[in-house]
Amino acid sequence: MSSDSPVQRESGSPAHSRSPSPVGNEVLTLRALVSTKDAGVIIGKAGKNVADLRDHTGVKAGVSKVIPGVHERVLTVSGSVEGVAKAYALIVSQLVAANPSSPVSPTVPSQQTAIRLLISHNLMGSVIGRNGLKIKAIQDASGARMVASKDMLPQSTERIVEVQGASDSIGRAIEEIGRCLLEDWERGLGTVLFHPGSGEDRSRRSGNSGRRTNGDVRGRTSPSPHSPSSQPTNLRTQNISIPSDMVGCIIGRNGTKITEIRRLSGSKISIAKEPHDETGERMFTIVGTPEANEKALFLLYNQLESEKERRVGRDQQQQEEMQD
Repeated sequence: MSSDSPVQRESGSPAHSRSPSPVGNEVLTLRALVSTKDAGVIIGKAGKNVADLRDHTGVKAGVSKVIPGVHERVLTVSGSVEGVAKAYALIVSQLVAANPSSPVSPTVPSQQTAIRLLISHNLMGSVIGRNGLKIKAIQDASGARMVASKDMLPQSTERIVEVQGASDSIGRAIEEIGRCLLEDWERGLGTVLFHPGSGEDRSRRSGNSGRRTNGDVRGRTSPSPHSPSSQPTNLRTQNISIPSDMVGCIIGRNGTKITEIRRLSGSKISIAKEPHDETGERMFTIVGTPEANEKALFLLYNQLESEKERRVGRDQQQQEEMQD
């Protein structure tokens, strides 16, 4: 695998799509958001650093491709809990050595640094614990500090957890976080992965590309065959799959939301009644002109964003407990 290519699709939790349970094969996949500059350090000249990382820890690791105009990339590390924790500790050490006077986070002292983990919103409770007890225990045992963002990232159901401290403290904290994620791996099913640049600008760029992929919300476009002569000849069919627990917010009470999206976009939108595979996702089929489909996608994602904000508000108290 190229060191500059995305690693297999996972959701900040074990490889649950490969097996009904990670027990006995505890593979943790943990993603982090890094700057383009730091990504270059992690990869190294001709991929040397990331290759050495794999050799020393036994993990699979890679960095997402560069997107023009976007200054962040996603680091993905997959392997045993111990291997992933060791890999992140080594990565943090590399970043400190490369930028000794420039910490990753401006709020962290220069002797320390930070890594921004991408964690499924549905797994945050597993990391925080009841009344914040789990997160406090992880911080006490590791010596690291953890700060979670209140909001989910655009067009995703992932949030950032910044782990701050010395490289060995960060490694210890990540090992404990990894164990929490593996223990409750099923909660991470259907996570919509974050991709840097996934906003309205990304929607515009991908609208006519013939393919749109956004983490676990997957898209596929193909010409619509046998279009009636009275219809536009450039109709396209766009298929996207959305986690089942997010479908209701798109349909709305008595179908009001989806009806409005159909009206505003001019596209026909149908929704599968059952999940289409073991991930529990439901397929949405959008048929219309490229412009209409792009509008429909934009409206669908806006509706997802509104639902995510509602869920974040619901978890506000839990977040405040964690940051005490």
